[in-house]
Amino acid sequence: MRPKTDLAFVLGFDTTAEVTQDSTNDNEKLSRGVRGLRPGGGTAMYDALYYACRDKLLKTTSPSGQRRAIILVSDGEDNQSRVSRDEAVEMAQRAEVIIYSISTNTSGMVLHGDKVLQYIAESTGGRAFFPFKIEDVANAFSEIQEELRSQYALAYKPPDFQADGRYRTIEIEAQNNKKLRVRTRKGYYAPTQ
Repeated sequence: MRPKTDLAFVLGFDTTAEVTQDSTNDNEKLSRGVRGLRPGGGTAMYDALYYACRDKLLKTTSPSGQRRAIILVSDGEDNQSRVSRDEAVEMAQRAEVIIYSISTNTSGMVLHGDKVLQYIAESTGGRAFFPFKIEDVANAFSEIQEELRSQYALAYKPPDFQADGRYRTIEIEAQNNKKLRVRTRKGYYAPTQ
C-alpha cells in the first residue's frame, strides 16, 4: 500500500501574507517557493497564521488521523497585524494544527518575540526552537521532522459530549514513567452540528 503523501505550501509574510507555492508534495516546487520569499517592511505574523489556518487549512479536508503542522520561522515580533495573537492561536486550534516555531533571534537573550513564539507553539501542542546560530536552523527542522514521525494520535469522546462549538480544555499525562514527555494541545473546539 502506498504511504500517505504529505502536502505542504509556502507562505511568506511581511505587511501581508503571500503564498509563494500552493499545496503540493513536490519538494522542488516547495524549494522554489522558499527561495521566492523576499524580506519586506513590517511584520504581520498573526495575520499570516490566521490566514493560513482559516483560508488554507480549514477549507481543505484531511483524511482522519492526518496531522496538520505549520513551521513558523520568525523573530516573533509583529507590528502590522489586524488580528491579535490570541485570535491567531484560536484559529490554529480550530484548524487543529500544530505549530512549531523557530526563532531567528541569535542575540543569546530571550526577547519578547521568543516568548510569543513559545506561547503560540505550546498553545497548539507544538514546540519552540531557539537556535544559537542561524546555521543551526537545519537541526531544528530535523528535530521537527523526527517528532512528527514519532507522534501518536489519541481520540476520546466524553459520554456527555455536546456538539456546541465551545472550547474544551484537555490534559494528558504519562504516569509511572518519568522518561516519557507528553506534549499536546491545551484543548479543542467541539464541532457544531
